Amino acid sequence: MNVLIIMAHPRKDSFSGAIARTYKETAESLGLHVRQLDLVDHEFDLNVITVSPRQQHHERFIIDAQHHIIWADHLVFVYPTWWGAMPALLKGFFDRAFTPGFAFKELEENQSWEKLLKGKSAQLITTMDTPLWVYRWIYKNPGHNAIGKATLEFCGITPVRRLAFSPVKYSTPNQREKWLQRVEKQALKLRNGLMSPWEEAISRLKTWIRAIRLQFYPMTGIAYAAGAFAASTVSNGFNHKTFWIGYLWLFLLEMSTVFSNDYYDYDTDRQNKFFSPFTGGSRVLVDNSIKPAALLRAVWLSLGASVIIAVSLMLLLKAHSISTGTLMLLMYILALGYTIPPLKLSYRGWGELDVAITHSLGVILCGFHFQGGYILNAIPWFLSLPLFFAIFPSIILAGIPDYDADKAIGKKTLAVRLGPRQAVALAMGFTIVSAIVALIFSIIIPTPRSTGLVLFAIVFHATYLLVSTVVREQSKLNN
Repeated sequence: MNVLIIMAHPRKDSFSGAIARTYKETAESLGLHVRQLDLVDHEFDLNVITVSPRQQHHERFIIDAQHHIIWADHLVFVYPTWWGAMPALLKGFFDRAFTPGFAFKELEENQSWEKLLKGKSAQLITTMDTPLWVYRWIYKNPGHNAIGKATLEFCGITPVRRLAFSPVKYSTPNQREKWLQRVEKQALKLRNGLMSPWEEAISRLKTWIRAIRLQFYPMTGIAYAAGAFAASTVSNGFNHKTFWIGYLWLFLLEMSTVFSNDYYDYDTDRQNKFFSPFTGGSRVLVDNSIKPAALLRAVWLSLGASVIIAVSLMLLLKAHSISTGTLMLLMYILALGYTIPPLKLSYRGWGELDVAITHSLGVILCGFHFQGGYILNAIPWFLSLPLFFAIFPSIILAGIPDYDADKAIGKKTLAVRLGPRQAVALAMGFTIVSAIVALIFSIIIPTPRSTGLVLFAIVFHATYLLVSTVVREQSKLNN
């Protein structure tokens, strides 16, 4: 392992200097490769005087420091906390060395960024006179957040460990010796690698949560609940057990669908420069956070779990097992057929319609039927109409940021088939239809009060999102 210690106290004979020496000696005792930069020994302009940091002349030290950072697996920053944050020496170093193109890459197309220093970890060790409880609970860790979150994690360095000692001003030699022992203990943790087993587990969990894309699930849950509550008005009440088992099945089905979308959409996601939380995939394959084989296993595991839940639900609904099984089979075909061969509906111009049907009629029917409602009852079919007309334009609009990437690989979304301007116009039309249908339903069709409230919440939320998205996309097209 390569360890780079950056000592940022302007006085080398300070307690920060003792901390840096202790960490260096301990790391070397483990057989690690250690380098140390004492910032005070080097001359460089602390200020960025050009429009962009990358335009400014790089002193020899800044160039060398960047090479050291690339070399390092683990970065250790030792510094005093002054006025709640880092000293000017360290702030200037970050401003000059962690430049665009080196530490991160700006993606102006979608106002995002690419983290260029991934695969490294960091340790912050700071001294202060402010009581630690005041610094943490009252001041909210300003220096730790500025360095750890807004700088290092922004550039992809994670995990960032934190260690602080206070109050230094009134500390005794015995107290300082104990603090140095804690520094030694912290350095010894490197013998097990950059991350502890717990940190590795948390990191993997965060990656898989990103792959699951939880932002897509609330609408499914609301529609499912609307169907279930509607059924409770025409059947024998509300069965909580059936409701939650059914929702677990839907959740697992959607999870396997999301995983399969990432797997089979890799080519378009890799080329997509306009990705967002709702477009361009989860990026776990693109940034190599998860291997393709692992994601494919996740598809099969979540799919297998959903089948087990489906069988359990059919056994629970013995009187309707055939109709329940048929409905779930259709949902499997439509959901997984979105990107999985041989159907690949999203590549044949049917993807938007597929999502609109499954996330309106399909989900509402599941909620309705799992509560004992008859599939051909008119209520779930009528309830699904406004939601269908709200979701359909949402999916059309979602294809607009993906337009260039989808077109490049031959994915025939409606945005590709019609062109961005025509797709936006079509989406606007369906948004208006959604609002009109909801208004008509509220006037001429008697619906249960609870179902009506859920329905209007869905339509209002969808309409708001659509209008704001249409305005934004039209602005992009006009520019």
